[in-house]
Amino acid sequence: MRNEIDQIFDDFGNGFWNRPFRSLARLERDFSKSISAPAVDVAESDKAYEITAELPGLDEKNIDIKVANGGLTIKGEKREETEEKKKDYYVSERRYGTFERYFTLPESVNADKIEATFKNGVLKVVLPKTEEAQKPAKTINVKAA
Repeated sequence: MRNEIDQIFDDFGNGFWNRPFRSLARLERDFSKSISAPAVDVAESDKAYEITAELPGLDEKNIDIKVANGGLTIKGEKREETEEKKKDYYVSERRYGTFERYFTLPESVNADKIEATFKNGVLKVVLPKTEEAQKPAKTINVKAA
């Protein structure tokens, strides 16, 4: 009798405790199919800021860049190649899906002159500075009072 009761509790425990973790594993699998935010470099020169993003495997038609409300948004999508769906994979580590990166723009950016280029999986966004921001800093001499 005791073994039967132990079995009931074991069955209850296994069913109850394992179910949530199974759904978490499924969620992790689904999440891992999307691509994460790309690695970026942000640099500054006297005349401009430059954002460089690594976007291997993307097509420039699937990259969207918008400037609004004092920020720059880069969105993209890497689409899965449908021809390869017919294959049976043992391991598939390539990622497909969408990403989005947002950058708050400094007031010194001339938003009307922003340009972007895409070559060999690397996106470069050049954000020119306004004429006022390009002026050299003025040195103020301190005088004894």
